[in-house]
Amino acid sequence: MFKPKMIEIQKDFRCSKGHDLPVITVALDPKLSRDQRLLCTECLDDTDLDAKMVGLKKIISLIEENQVKKMEKVENIITNQLKLVESLHDIVDQMKSFVIQQLSQLITIMMDWIQNLKQQVSQYSQYSFYEELEIMFIKQNKTDDHLQISKEIQKTNLCWTSKFNPQLEQFNQFEQYNKCKELLSCLLLGSQNFDQSEQKQLINIQQKTNEIECLNSNLNIKEQQTIQSIHPINIKPFNYQILQQSSISQSDLCLAIAIDNDCSTLVAGCDSKIKVYEFKQEIIKEIQTLNEHNGWVFTLNFMKKSKQFISGSVDKTIRIWKQNENNLWSSLQILNGHNEGITCLVLNINEDLIISGSYDKTIKFWIKKNEWLCQQTITDHSDEIYGLSLNQQQNRIVSCGYDKLILIIEYQGQNTEWKVIQKINIDNCGFRICFIDNDIFTLSPYNQEYISVFEMDTINKQFTKTRDITIKCGSDNNCLFPQQYINSKCILLSKNGEHVNLISKKQNGEFLTEQSIHFGTNCLIGGMSENGQYLITWDDKSNQIQIRKYHEL
Repeated sequence: MFKPKMIEIQKDFRCSKGHDLPVITVALDPKLSRDQRLLCTECLDDTDLDAKMVGLKKIISLIEENQVKKMEKVENIITNQLKLVESLHDIVDQMKSFVIQQLSQLITIMMDWIQNLKQQVSQYSQYSFYEELEIMFIKQNKTDDHLQISKEIQKTNLCWTSKFNPQLEQFNQFEQYNKCKELLSCLLLGSQNFDQSEQKQLINIQQKTNEIECLNSNLNIKEQQTIQSIHPINIKPFNYQILQQSSISQSDLCLAIAIDNDCSTLVAGCDSKIKVYEFKQEIIKEIQTLNEHNGWVFTLNFMKKSKQFISGSVDKTIRIWKQNENNLWSSLQILNGHNEGITCLVLNINEDLIISGSYDKTIKFWIKKNEWLCQQTITDHSDEIYGLSLNQQQNRIVSCGYDKLILIIEYQGQNTEWKVIQKINIDNCGFRICFIDNDIFTLSPYNQEYISVFEMDTINKQFTKTRDITIKCGSDNNCLFPQQYINSKCILLSKNGEHVNLISKKQNGEFLTEQSIHFGTNCLIGGMSENGQYLITWDDKSNQIQIRKYHEL
């Protein structure tokens, strides 16, 4: 509560007659001017007043009492107004999140559209010598090829325009909306008239491309997020080869590993400690040990936009760690809320949402305002949660656990909460789970020699199991070492029992196991760098943190 404060200074008060004495009395006579009401001791001796007089201290006390009452009323009014404005701020913040989410969906559609068109380029880049020779001899009209290409491009653009337009309509109040509609029209007209004015269309497309780049700049759409959704067209065979000079001894039980976005810092959860390593010129060097957790560290995730990482532990807490100006790490915030240990954790692209799973059977959603706060809890699992994954569009979560249940959880933008939209019962508990794109995820069941692929039906929007990928496994002892999909290289990393399986997703959608590394123990932890360049592991047979590097064959 604010305390009333008088502007004037009491000791500066003087009577109207200029006596150099302190004022001690106030005459309550409305006929007197403001200055004439103040009386000193000499004024009292020389003045004969009929008006009521009150001591100065008494009148100041009465005025302050009135001011306190007035301030209480003002504070009540202001407090109510502040609550309304804060509620308004929350709503606008939610609107901002919703708009960002919808724009992300538009970007995903466009990137898939780009990928589709690039695949068509790849398709027409190959030809048969014998077929072309045959065409030359029988002198077929080559313009039919252009017509066929034009029709196929038109079909592609019509398909993607039908997906893009409904999402775009939400932004019809934006000044860029009409420009987007114009560009969509140009895409459709361009493919229809390709044969008639090929050169003109090529020039027009280049102009429109420039305009799109300008629009992207104006809307501040980050290039990195859009590039991540583009898959390479040709996947070459590969393997990961160990860098002997990079291995480092580590005898403590290691249960989580992560490497930062620029492959310069590596962290490992060693019992309850977190060891921080510098990774420079493919050499590992320990630089710091963090001792603030009170139980095994099960999860580690680096942020990409800032020098921070997140850890989850058996001690029921999640910690946010920040690097200071001296390149040392310290705990920034502790997130309390789970009743048992943290088993899995994911972070969204915008880095303002953390989703955590726990032995306590709950999934919690933590949002960042000034600090991280728990916004929502999902309680639909009936047993321990083992795996979580967030799709590319950032609007859907898939989870698995000991209860032989998969949950599909979707972001409901209109009321800013997550809702379970599908439950899939499976024959075995799910140890690891991973979204490949918006419509496909993979699941590793406990102790099985296969990974299941689930795909979304385009009509009913429900996920069903479509196939299995044969892999090497063996007995497994825990759900740690989460599955990871490297979008830039189309590689699925999956630890199964004593093996690390490296699986490529081909252009036709098929999965092929390129390499299966046998460690001879199921006490095996690891992770891969964001660019797929390095595979980092620890196992209790070698008692080493080992680095393997990507090589194309």
